[in-house]
Amino acid sequence: MFIKICGITNEQDALLAVALGADALGFVFAPSPRQVAPQRVKEIVRRLPQSVLTVGVFRDEHPQRVIDTVREAGVFGAQLHGHESAANVAEVMVDIKWVVKAVVAGSVEAKNADSYLTDLILVDAPNPGSGTPYELDLLGEMPQSVRILLAGGLAAENVATAIAQVSPWGVDVSSGVEKSHGYKDPIKLKRFIENARDAFDDFDRGVLGEEERFSNKPFNWES
Repeated sequence: MFIKICGITNEQDALLAVALGADALGFVFAPSPRQVAPQRVKEIVRRLPQSVLTVGVFRDEHPQRVIDTVREAGVFGAQLHGHESAANVAEVMVDIKWVVKAVVAGSVEAKNADSYLTDLILVDAPNPGSGTPYELDLLGEMPQSVRILLAGGLAAENVATAIAQVSPWGVDVSSGVEKSHGYKDPIKLKRFIENARDAFDDFDRGVLGEEERFSNKPFNWES
């Protein structure tokens, strides 16, 4: 099970998400209402437990710039959330070992997600960060060899259903737990993590049938 809270912009939300049980935090370096400066992220990361995975989010950035920013901010991994080629991903992975490649559900890139060097694939709606849902059946078109990080339109009210339907390796949420752009709602955040964790626990106990699963590899972000 893997739960990532993305769009973190401040220390209070970061610490709250960790206290509630988030496995990872995402910090957006790409142009966005949730964009945050690397130096600010560095200050936040220094106050977090080392067990928490921290990820910088980029969109169509030059690979060397991704590497430099990850190092400057002190985050562990990178999420490439644009139209990066397999070569771009491979270049980043020379220096950054934990890399997520984002694709749009139903796209050619999603159907060929095993062409990237990383097997960590985030599946999102066409407009990332908008909270727009999409047909989850589209994930059935993806290669079985990748680990799916489900995103797009998730909230406390639907995350358990989405996990039951897709059986992803993990889930990622940003706008679905916000009170405004860049600021998390404590109640929404708590309910989302609890509902996601309960759904993953049901999955692990075998409550969900094998036929409901698309992919479920063990969680180990250091691998």
